[in-house]
Amino acid sequence: MPGRKARLAAAALLLATTMAACGDDDGGAKAGAPKAPASIPALTQDPLTLSFIWFDWPPAHALEDFANAEYKKERPNVTIKVNTVPNANWHDAMFTQFAARKTDFDIAILDSQHIGEAVTNGNILDITDFVNKNIDVKAYNPYLLAAYGQFPQAETGKRDENASLYGLPLLGDTWTMIYRKDLIGDKPPQTWDQMISAAEKCQADNPGVSGLAFHQANGSDAAAVTYNTVNGVYGGNLWNAKDRKIEGVLNDQAGQEAMDVLVNKMKPLTAKGSGNWFIDEVNASVAQGKACIAFQWIAASGGLLDPKQSTLGTTREQILTKLGFATLPAQKTNLVPLGGMGMHISAYAAKPNQAEALNFMKWFEQADIQKKWAAAGGVPARTDALQSPEFLNASPFNQVYADSVPRMRDMWNVPEYARLVDIENTNVNAALNGAKQPKDALNDIAKEQQKVLDSSNRKGGGGL
Repeated sequence: MPGRKARLAAAALLLATTMAACGDDDGGAKAGAPKAPASIPALTQDPLTLSFIWFDWPPAHALEDFANAEYKKERPNVTIKVNTVPNANWHDAMFTQFAARKTDFDIAILDSQHIGEAVTNGNILDITDFVNKNIDVKAYNPYLLAAYGQFPQAETGKRDENASLYGLPLLGDTWTMIYRKDLIGDKPPQTWDQMISAAEKCQADNPGVSGLAFHQANGSDAAAVTYNTVNGVYGGNLWNAKDRKIEGVLNDQAGQEAMDVLVNKMKPLTAKGSGNWFIDEVNASVAQGKACIAFQWIAASGGLLDPKQSTLGTTREQILTKLGFATLPAQKTNLVPLGGMGMHISAYAAKPNQAEALNFMKWFEQADIQKKWAAAGGVPARTDALQSPEFLNASPFNQVYADSVPRMRDMWNVPEYARLVDIENTNVNAALNGAKQPKDALNDIAKEQQKVLDSSNRKGGGGL
C-alpha cells in the first residue's frame, strides 16, 4: 500500500480527474454517452491491436492468452493486448485518460460501480441498440446483465428493460469461503457465528495458524467489501437507494452489530500485521498453511491449487485433501458480494477499433465461446455456460459461484462511487487497525458519504 505522501498525491490526482471529467457537474452529464451503431461497421483487414485495460491479476493474463488463441481463428489480423496496472491504480488509470478525452485502450474493464461515472461523463459508448440486435439477453441472469452494463442500476435481482446498456459481462465473481478440511472438518460452517467459533477453536488448537484471513487494506475496495459483506449477512443495508440516504441506514443497529462483529470478533483471529492485507496476502496465508478459514474472490483463487505456490501438497489432489471451498455462511440473511466486471468501449477509441470491439463482444458472448472461456479459467455470466460441465468441472470453487449468483448484493452504483468507497475503506481500515472505535468509524462513514451524495445534483443509482 502506498505511503501517506503517495496517497495524498493519488487523492489530488483523483480530485483533478473528477473535476476535469465533470466540469461544473453539467457538461459531461448533459452530453451522456454516445451511441454505438446497432450493426457492426465494416471491419478492417489491416493489422490491428485491440487494447484492454484491467488490473494486474491472473484473469487479465488469462483473457489475453485466451483471446489471442481463440479470437484469431476468426480475426487473424487482430492482436489482443490486455494492459494491466496495480489494483490500487486501476480506477485512476482509466479515468485520468477519460478526463483527457483520449485513451490508449479501446475496451475498459470496469467494476459495476464505475459505470455511472463513465456514462455521466460520456466516456463509454451506449451499446443498447447493438445489444438488442446482436446479443441474446435472455441467456443471462437479469441481475448480472444489469450489474455489468446497465445504468441507472436496477434493484438487486432485477433488470429495467427500458434502461440503457453500456457494457456486457466479461468476468463474474463473488467471495468463496476457503477452509482447512484437515483442521476444522469436511463440513463447512453454515452460519457466520459458527464460522467465527470454528476459526477461534482452530486457532487455539493450531499454534502459528490464524483463525481467519480476509481483506483489510485501505486501497481499491478491499476493506469496504469486507465490511459490506458482514453488514449484509447481519441484516444491514448500505443505503436507501430510492431516497439516496446513507446516514441513519448504514449505521443503524444492524450496521453497528456488523462492525462490532468485524472488529471485535473477526479481527482478533487474524494474523499479526494483517491490517493491510488484500488478495495476494490472503492467498499467501492460505497457500503457506497459515490460515484456518479465509475469504477470497473466486477469480483470484486459482493459484491456491498450484503446487508450485503451495506448501499444502505436491499435487493439486493433495492440496484439495486439505482445502475446501464453500459459499459464504448465512446469518440473518444469506447475501454475498457481487464481484466481476464488464467490457465497455472507450468513446475516444479510433472508429476501426470501436468496430472491432463490438465484433469482439459479439464473439465473446456466444455460448460456445463462454464455455471455452470457462474452461480457460474465466467465470462466465451466461446461464448456460454457468451450468455447463466445462465450467462446473474446471475448478472446485466454480460450483460455489453458480450457487451464489441468486444471493448477490452490490454497492452503490452512482457516479460518486470512487469517493464513497474511499471514505469507507479509510474508516473501516482505521477501525480494524485500532485507530478508531468501531462505532465512531461507522458513524463517520455514514456522515461523510451522506455529504458526498447531498452535494451532488446527479441522479441515478441502485444496485441494492
